[in-house]
Amino acid sequence: MPLKTSTVHQLKKEMELLPREVLIDHCLRLAKYKKENKELLHYLLFESIDEDSYIEEVKTDIETEFKEINTDKFIYVKRSIRRIHKMTTKCIKHSGKKETEVELLICFCKQMQHCKMRLRRSTVMKNLYERQLINIEKALGKLHEDMRIDFEDELEEIKAGL
Repeated sequence: MPLKTSTVHQLKKEMELLPREVLIDHCLRLAKYKKENKELLHYLLFESIDEDSYIEEVKTDIETEFKEINTDKFIYVKRSIRRIHKMTTKCIKHSGKKETEVELLICFCKQMQHCKMRLRRSTVMKNLYERQLINIEKALGKLHEDMRIDFEDELEEIKAGL
């Protein structure tokens, strides 16, 4: 017999009825089962308080990871870039803020430009880079006008690269 799933609305209604202690127990139980749940819970409890320092920390991690890429063979470079991209998108997903998304994707693209290997020769890497530019443009469209202007200059710089 397959397990049933509920809609988010149904879950929210039911959670509002639960006592605080039971809700805490459920959250901890969720955190035990999946690493992603634990990471999201960590972000919500500790990192979301100061979004700017979270962004800087993730940017530093991205830069460090790009510096540590094994450039012996191109396949290692591709794997490493995919892994870094996966980490970046996970951090973006945790935040859920478009400003964070734009900043982290711009950082990722800049680091990709400065990568030691030529990425133009790989269609996969070129497509990954172009998809990130599209994602940045989509996120920019949802930002406030003042913020959008600040990021558009950086976007033009990285569009010229790769």
